[in-house]
This record gives sequence, C-alpha cells and structure tokens, in this order.
Amino acid sequence: MPELVLILIRSISAFILLLIMTRIMGKKQLSQLTFFDYCVGITIGSIAATMSVDQNVKIANGLVSLTIWGLFPITLAFIGLKSRGFLRLTDGRPAIIIKDGEIFEETMKKNQLAINELMLLLREKGIFKVADVEMAIMETNGELSVMKKTELDPITPKLLGMSIEKEHAPTVLIMDGEILTTNLSALGYSKEWLEGEIFKQGATSIEDVFLAQVDSKGELYVDLYHERMKQNKIEERPLLAASLKKLQADLESFSLETENTDAKKMYKEQAKSLQNTIDSILPYLK
Repeated sequence: MPELVLILIRSISAFILLLIMTRIMGKKQLSQLTFFDYCVGITIGSIAATMSVDQNVKIANGLVSLTIWGLFPITLAFIGLKSRGFLRLTDGRPAIIIKDGEIFEETMKKNQLAINELMLLLREKGIFKVADVEMAIMETNGELSVMKKTELDPITPKLLGMSIEKEHAPTVLIMDGEILTTNLSALGYSKEWLEGEIFKQGATSIEDVFLAQVDSKGELYVDLYHERMKQNKIEERPLLAASLKKLQADLESFSLETENTDAKKMYKEQAKSLQNTIDSILPYLK
C-alpha cells in the first residue's frame, strides 16, 4: 500500500475516534479544564499525531491507546459524580487566596502563585485594589473567582426597590433575505407589518435584508446587504414633527381666513392646543 494512502487512512481513523471521544466527554472537559484534563488532552493529541505518520505504530495499537486514554477522564468523571472524596483527590480543592481584603501568603505558596500573577488575575476581573475584595478563590481549573465587598456592588433596580419591565430576548425575523415565519408567528407580527418596517429603513424588498431582529419593545433592527441602501432610510420622527407643525400652521391660517366667529374661535383653540402638544413631544421627535 502506498505510504500516502496509509497516512490518509491512519489520519482519518484517528480523527474519527477523536471526534467520537470528544462528543462522549462532553462540554465539561472544555469549560472546566483541570491540570489532569490538560495532560490527558496533550497525551491524546500526541498519540493521534504519532499514529497518523509513524508507520512503526500499528493502527490497531494506536486506536486502542487512544480509546484507553479517552476512557480515563470519562471513568474518573463518573466516579467523581458518585464520590466527593474521589473528586477532591483527582481535581483538588478550591483555595481561598483573599478574605476581607487580606492576602493568605501560605495559600499562595501552596498553589505556586506569585503576587504579580495574583494582581494580573484581579485586574482581569476589573479589580485594582486588594482592599476591595471580600473573597478571592483559586478554583481547581486555575481560574480566580472574586467577590467584591457589598458596598462596592453596582446599584441595581432590585436594590432600589424599583420594578422594571421584563424583556424577552431579541428575535431574528429575517436572515439572509428570508423571513423566519415561525418566529414571526410566535411574536404575533404579520408579514405586512414586517415589510412596512423594513421599507421605512431603506429596503426595497425582503431580499435586501441580511438580518432583521426585533426586541421586546417592538423596535426593529435591520441590517441591509448593501450599506449604501441605508442612506435612503426614512426618519419617521422628524417627518411626524414636520407634519404636526404643518397641521398647526394650517389651523392658524384657517382661523385668519374664515369670517365665521365660532369657526375662527375653534381654529384658534385647536391651533393652540396642538402647539402645546407639539411643544411637549418635540424633544422625543428629534
């Protein structure tokens, strides 16, 4: 068998087995990578690379080795779910590095953590003063979890006792020039409404829209395929303001033109009332 064909077969076999093991291991192996998981990952990658190009290693032996190393973390994770003591033995324990703004130097030495590294980890969390830290814990995967002191927590509506309107996640209504009818129906919007909204923002058809997304307040975000089309976007609010001002001016004109006293009075009152309305909402129409 030609050497290139053999390498191709070996590589495909290793890739397929790695893919299967990755799916079996699950996302936890990526999101919570401990030192043991890191070593296992390097070893598995080394075995797969060696099996792909080293013809002195039999394909069967390489596959068996990959399988064994892939089963190790799966087996240990399963046992760890059943035994907390075994989990502490394999993954270790979290260590408190800072408490009430005080650094525990002995704990840092046990975890081989230098002060410069600690300050780096704190800065990554947006903390520059150790005195601001209520507690900092070195997790088993090497991440530093930090809790700020209570008085430094940001003010939230809940803290102020305020009730706010709940929002749902933004929903995509158009993607790649196609309407997602399921999402449109679920939110209770019609196709005619959607077309009207995108036309106001410069689109000439559904096919012109790359992405359209609506939030919980009904505000529609539209991204067109061609940026130049956005220059034709219709500004609704300024147009509404101009229309109201024109209507108010027409009422004043009618009051001056008519000879009927009652009509003149009515036009003046309506013009004044409309002017007050315009003055109150004008800041929102700019």
